[in-house]
Amino acid sequence: MKESYQLLLKQLEALISYEKDPLANAANLSAFLYHNLEQVNWLGFYFQQGDELVLGPFHGQPACTRLPIGQGVCGTAFAKKETQVVDDVHAFEGHIACDSASESEVVVPFETEGLSGVLDIDSPVKSRFTDDEKALFEQATTIYLKTLNP
Repeated sequence: MKESYQLLLKQLEALISYEKDPLANAANLSAFLYHNLEQVNWLGFYFQQGDELVLGPFHGQPACTRLPIGQGVCGTAFAKKETQVVDDVHAFEGHIACDSASESEVVVPFETEGLSGVLDIDSPVKSRFTDDEKALFEQATTIYLKTLNP
């Protein structure tokens, strides 16, 4: 992983590690990463409520409020319990277009006692996300989850 990403993760941990409120930490994580990464046009959370993922804290254009589990990139990541890296969202079968400017996407699912959902990151550039970004977002999600279950 890039050294700059390792530094971002340390800064993120310092920012949210002493707060236990999941919404406050989701908001700060979203803002922090959004403002520290290039070529990202949306970054935020969806939280599970029943058979849907409901919009949580984010940065970017207004977004879809509810997404069905098992559909779209977010719903697929959550249902399969594995990170999805999509180089071209328009080629992803069943893609749900919340922002027509988005071209590529990474979605990291998470589940812990009392809270589950996804961290969703969009870019206006096709094939924007590499293995380094995948690792960055997965580790950022791990840091977030640690604040919920210290």
